[in-house]
Amino acid sequence: MSLLSLRAQLRDGSLTPAALIDDLAGKIAATDGDVGAYLSYDLAAARAEAAAADISLPLGGIPIAIKDNINVLGQPCTCGSRFLSENYTSPYDATVIRKLRAAGAIPFGRLNMDEFAMGSATENSALQTTRNPRDLTRIPGGSSGGSAASVAAGSALAALGSDTGGSIRQPASHCGVVGLKPSYGRVSRYGLVAFASSLDQIGPLTHTVEDAALVLQAIAGHDPLDSTSLDLPVPDYTAELNDGVKGLKLGLPKEYFGDGIDPAVRAKVMAAVEKLAAQGAEIVEISLPHTEYAVATYYVIAPAEASSNLSRFDGIRYGHRAANPGDLMELYRRSREEGFGPEVKRRIILGTYVLSSGYYDAYYTKAQKVRTLIRRDFEQAFEKVDAILSPVAPAPARKLGEFSDDPLHEYLSDIFTIAANLAGNCAISVPAGTVTSDTGSELPVGLQILGPHFGEAKLLRIARAAEG
Repeated sequence: MSLLSLRAQLRDGSLTPAALIDDLAGKIAATDGDVGAYLSYDLAAARAEAAAADISLPLGGIPIAIKDNINVLGQPCTCGSRFLSENYTSPYDATVIRKLRAAGAIPFGRLNMDEFAMGSATENSALQTTRNPRDLTRIPGGSSGGSAASVAAGSALAALGSDTGGSIRQPASHCGVVGLKPSYGRVSRYGLVAFASSLDQIGPLTHTVEDAALVLQAIAGHDPLDSTSLDLPVPDYTAELNDGVKGLKLGLPKEYFGDGIDPAVRAKVMAAVEKLAAQGAEIVEISLPHTEYAVATYYVIAPAEASSNLSRFDGIRYGHRAANPGDLMELYRRSREEGFGPEVKRRIILGTYVLSSGYYDAYYTKAQKVRTLIRRDFEQAFEKVDAILSPVAPAPARKLGEFSDDPLHEYLSDIFTIAANLAGNCAISVPAGTVTSDTGSELPVGLQILGPHFGEAKLLRIARAAEG
């Protein structure tokens, strides 16, 4: 059921927050042994919050599941890593959690993810495997794979994820749910364990576009605890939802429809484009000429920032500490070697390399210059069109274990999503149908809609038209 429908039932008394919590707990017990979306959940704490819930609030009494890199007071925050799985309990609420509580929502459950959000399959989690509810032999996507899988499985009504290069939109596409990455600066990052600070953004994964608007309404806004949070008014994201797309110009970037896209995915995306055209949108071809450099640019900037952010995990203040080190340097080395998984180590090494003396200008400085060119491509495009349409991923969800030892293949799977993070734009994935796999399962495909910076209201309006 949609959050709006649940809210109506809670307010008319036909449903109680406590019953809703118990129903979800039953759903988790019934499905999550196969799906593996949840790392943990505190049923007693959720019941206590349900008993005190104010159902007059916008999300009053509604439980929302949380990706395990967002801090919730008194709850674990493992980031899918051995480093934090042993003894770390969050001493505070992230700003988005405080805002959810202020809107009446109940944070319920910790969701699996690629370790420190580094991955596109949730296979890099050090703690467990998450499977796609639409086909249990396939990945749910990543890094917010647990968030997408829980919503798709019905074991979460809505979830929060984080998106650094597509980590909300890509799993949303693979699992057939809605996933929204807000503009950089629209939602506070305070309390989100940092991967790449100039790229990270928290956003909702939901069953419907309207649900995404309701959750975004609750978590958006300025936060003085986050220096990158901009002090701008938050519009009513539901006010324009049903205004349609008649008269809007929607761009198709030729660089996003070239070689390398699964033909079945292309057909579903184009069918979604035609659906919007039939509702009165004008479809025009545009160009984002620096798209070809986006993957290379991202995999310089993101690892560079990760190598800096993850230096705090040293075995001294919190998290894993190596036993019986011979000296301080051995403590640092062994704690990090034992605590981090292979993909995290790979990105730390890569990031340290591009920031090192003699290579900084050749790699990091050049990548920042190309990032500016990518952002300008979008700025020029949005002078001509209201939004941009594209695939989310070049192919449906792959099989578990397939290409898991090929990091380059995994990096390229983000080719359509990472540019929005580099530019800071808002973007959303909306289900666009399914394609039939070689085993006969129906695999979801997502339509990506990209909007200008702080263009979420119109973005959601277009997404609602694509959904309906």
